[in-house]
Amino acid sequence: MYKRFIPLATSLLLGLTSLHSQGADDDFALPIQVDAKSQFVDGKNKTSLFRDDVLIVQGSLKITADEVEVIASDGEGREIFVARGTPASYSQTLEDGNPVFARANEIRYEVAARTISLTGNAELQQDTSMVKGDVIIYDMTTEQLLATSNADNEESSGRVTTVFTPQAIRDLTQDDDQETDEDDGSEDNKE
Repeated sequence: MYKRFIPLATSLLLGLTSLHSQGADDDFALPIQVDAKSQFVDGKNKTSLFRDDVLIVQGSLKITADEVEVIASDGEGREIFVARGTPASYSQTLEDGNPVFARANEIRYEVAARTISLTGNAELQQDTSMVKGDVIIYDMTTEQLLATSNADNEESSGRVTTVFTPQAIRDLTQDDDQETDEDDGSEDNKE
């Protein structure tokens, strides 16, 4: 029994780390590594379940969750990672060097489509804006998103909220940070 199970588990895990990159972003050409405290593999159905302090890493792309279900039934390079947590989180450094952060009750990463779908208390922050809604679908290649809210959901306001931080405020914040750093350095020199 174990001899048969081990090759199936190994082939499933090897399939998870083989990706075909078509874009310029280096992250998508890298293997996907999943770390957790426990793992269950169903080789027949080509699924895996990772539990407890799960971390997914693919280059600068990181997803943390309480549990992650991996569905590999559509074949190599077409895996779907469904991360659940309170909340689950996603972060990545974009090609231009800017970070993007997101969190939600459920994060669905579709490898082939290069999309992240955030469901339940969804929030995504990129550059100077933050978007909140019930569902956010983010295309990691084009950096485009679609946010919706569910008016029937009792926990929802029924609206999508976007907060923009003007450049002037960001400049003031950066200036304050630089002055604090300079003050700290000058005091050390006086001693």
